[in-house]
Amino acid sequence: MTDKLVVALLFGGRSSEHSISCATAAGVLTAIDRDRYDVIPVGITRDGTFTLQPDDASLFALNAEKLPTVEDNGSRIRWPENARSHELSVTENGVTRSLGTVDVVFPILHGPWGEDGTVQGMLELVDLPYVGSGVLASALGMDKHFTKTVLQQSGIPVAPWRTVTAFEWRTSPDAVRTAAAELGLPAFVKPARAGSSVGVSKVKQASELDAAIETALAEDDRVLIESSVAGREVEIAVLGGRPGEATRASVAGEIVVTGRDFYDFAAKYLDAPGIDLVCPADLTADELATMQALGVQAFDAIGGEGLARVDFFLTADGFVINEINTMPGFTPISMFPRCWQESGLSYPALIDELISVALARAAG
Repeated sequence: MTDKLVVALLFGGRSSEHSISCATAAGVLTAIDRDRYDVIPVGITRDGTFTLQPDDASLFALNAEKLPTVEDNGSRIRWPENARSHELSVTENGVTRSLGTVDVVFPILHGPWGEDGTVQGMLELVDLPYVGSGVLASALGMDKHFTKTVLQQSGIPVAPWRTVTAFEWRTSPDAVRTAAAELGLPAFVKPARAGSSVGVSKVKQASELDAAIETALAEDDRVLIESSVAGREVEIAVLGGRPGEATRASVAGEIVVTGRDFYDFAAKYLDAPGIDLVCPADLTADELATMQALGVQAFDAIGGEGLARVDFFLTADGFVINEINTMPGFTPISMFPRCWQESGLSYPALIDELISVALARAAG
């Protein structure tokens, strides 16, 4: 018996962001304070199998030549059988053994089947405390259409858009093309429920629209066609507080596009050229204060808890919110931890804070 808290680190998953989740796991496994926490690494394979993985960050480090993945090693994680037990167990080679009582789950999953409220719902069913937003906020944040709808209803500016279903595209493609033309070019076409810029295309000419929609539909059955917004791309990190505490916002970071069409997957994670990440961003005190207030307002509007990254465009007319990520990229070089590092909160301290807030929320 020890006084350490037991953290089940949940990563991998069925989405196209599987490898990014693994890379995030590598960062957390490296940085988490081993004097305070015992870690149970629970990897989800691409087909959704829950497995016990080695506590070895090097196995999941991001490598452009071979993206990390959760391999099925034959083990099977068994979740608590009811809400009265927080005991996790594993079956290996036909033998089941206890992994002990879990204090908190850290679900560092990106995309559908993890960031979208599904895993959060599973954890709610067995009453396991977890880091991050609950079912509703996770679902809203994952779905760009409903995020925009809620923010717009709250009086927060968002980029004009049109949501198209796979059925509409198959049955009325000309109507979709007309709607896209009304939004103007250039435009972005993106899956409604995906992240890390997977399935996103920048459409500069009308002739590129069909292929962009097909690319997005490969990820989701609903896609957004979104007006391109002229402005600086800036982001802010948000931390939800303990019960009774206010939501906090970090300093801002900026994505400076110098040689690519947009901040795509390769630039985000594979160190492709053409993008500079600047943190803190060069903003006036008034601009930063406005951005922080809008970030907190957006987080609260969707009922966010724990953490989020809020992405903006700073235009000639002010700030426009692009999207909210309720489980943002969390590798050591990702913008979310970087913004907090520049705000005085180190990567290990950020992990501590997220776990502490999750436990306080569960106790409250």
